[in-house]
Amino acid sequence: MIQCKHADEPVAADDGRRVLVDRLWPRHWPKAPASLHAWLPDLAPSIDLHERFTAGELDFEQFATAYRQALAAHPTHWWALLPLAETGTLTLVCAAQDPLQNHALVLAQWLEEELDRYAGFSSPVCWRDEFPDY
Repeated sequence: MIQCKHADEPVAADDGRRVLVDRLWPRHWPKAPASLHAWLPDLAPSIDLHERFTAGELDFEQFATAYRQALAAHPTHWWALLPLAETGTLTLVCAAQDPLQNHALVLAQWLEEELDRYAGFSSPVCWRDEFPDY
C-alpha cells in the first residue's frame, strides 16, 4: 500500500516505511528525523517543472504528464521503492501546500501502476515508445 502525508502530519504506527520525496529539506524539520527511512530528492520534479507549476504556467494535468515523463526517463530513481510498497506500507512524505494536487500523489499513482505492471518481472518497464518527444 502506498499513501501520502504532509511533512507536518505526525508519524503514525501504520505509516510503514516513510520516504521524503521533496527536492529540498522541509524548513522546520530537524536534519535527521528518526521517523524517515530515506530522503530521495531525485524523485521530486525538476526545479524548472516545479516552478512552472507553482507559477500557474501549467495546470495540474500538464504538470502530472510532464512529471510522469521524467519518472519514465529515470527508473533508477523510483525502482527501489517498489519492494517497499510490495512488502508493507510505503508513506511518501512531502511539504506541498496543496494536499490534492502535488507530486507525491502523482508518484504514488505511478508506483501503484508500476506494481501492477511488473507483477513478477525482474526489471522496470521500458517507456521510451510511449513518450517519443521526451
